[in-house]
Amino acid sequence: MANIKSAKKRIEIAKANTLRNKANKSRMKTAIKKFEMTLANGDTENARRAYTEAISIIDKTASKGIIHKNKAARHKAALAFKLNAVSK
Repeated sequence: MANIKSAKKRIEIAKANTLRNKANKSRMKTAIKKFEMTLANGDTENARRAYTEAISIIDKTASKGIIHKNKAARHKAALAFKLNAVSK
């Protein structure tokens, strides 16, 4: 446990940041799952909308530094690959 006042404050800030980051990661994962569910149901029109939303959320998560930009690129490429496979 920290004894210095500033260290105690940093611990509290780190807890708040961790909660915020977990919420953003969860939001991203939910968007990806929503896209995959609509794709599995064969609803390509809604899948395109879910794809656009998922890409936006992935980009926001990467720009905030919550996930690495290369991980974001991998997710986006995988989603695009799945969408293109069904669209053909």
